Amino acid sequence: MLRVGILSDTHGYLHPEVPRILGVCDEIWHAGDFGTFDVVESIRAIKPLYGVYGNIDGKEIRREFPLVSQFTREKIEVMITHIGGYPGKYEKNLLQILNSHAPDLLVCGHSHILKVMYDKRFNLLYVNPGAAGKYGHHKVITLVRLVIDGSDIKDLEVIELEP
Repeated sequence: MLRVGILSDTHGYLHPEVPRILGVCDEIWHAGDFGTFDVVESIRAIKPLYGVYGNIDGKEIRREFPLVSQFTREKIEVMITHIGGYPGKYEKNLLQILNSHAPDLLVCGHSHILKVMYDKRFNLLYVNPGAAGKYGHHKVITLVRLVIDGSDIKDLEVIELEP
């Protein structure tokens, strides 16, 4: 069993409650737009970090993280990317990847809009954790926690914080 914290679009800001909220997780996944390397280091101080770079991230972050990350946890194939769209409206490059081999769990960022959906076409769970930073049009900071247990994704929680 693996407990995972998922966030995106921190844009250089890490809410002071994040270490407590994600400290119960085994891993933290970030779907891009860290904003600064200080945010990367702060998250790494909490738990192991896996992620991708976003469109605002500079060279230092782009050297450290890929555009798309694919890996397996327990029996779940995971894909993380920053700009991906969402079920029914995927970005063209992501759609090509999904058509050749879709993961069980797809995590995207960029939109700052929290969205959790099951995609019947690709038989995957889509998660966009919204935005965990202060920059953008969102009114509430959001993060997601979930549990991967064998081939099950369960106990998904949405956490909302005041900016």
